[in-house]
Amino acid sequence: MCRMESKESEILMKTITTAEQFNELISGDQKILVKFYAGWCPDCTRMNMFIDPIIEEYSQYDWYELNRDELPEIADKYDVMGIPSLLIFQNGEKLAHLHSANAKTPQQVTEFLSAQQ
Repeated sequence: MCRMESKESEILMKTITTAEQFNELISGDQKILVKFYAGWCPDCTRMNMFIDPIIEEYSQYDWYELNRDELPEIADKYDVMGIPSLLIFQNGEKLAHLHSANAKTPQQVTEFLSAQQ
């Protein structure tokens, strides 16, 4: 069952692997949401356990994840000091940022997303 949930998450949230891919994605007209994470981060793992229904509910965003340790220059540029952090981009601009301290529960994440609408 855990494996199935993991595969489902991968489908719902695509991975950004290069700075070029990131820059191309954020420059579009479509609002995208990027989750900054790291493999060693327990709060990131916890978020993965509750994020799928939220992704489905807020499907107006294209959802991506970016490993902060693999692309630290992007995390630095957008002031991602803690993880997990959720950032919303459109037309090359950061529109919103849910900092890690406020991204610990499903309620915090949904309140953040609701405030963006």
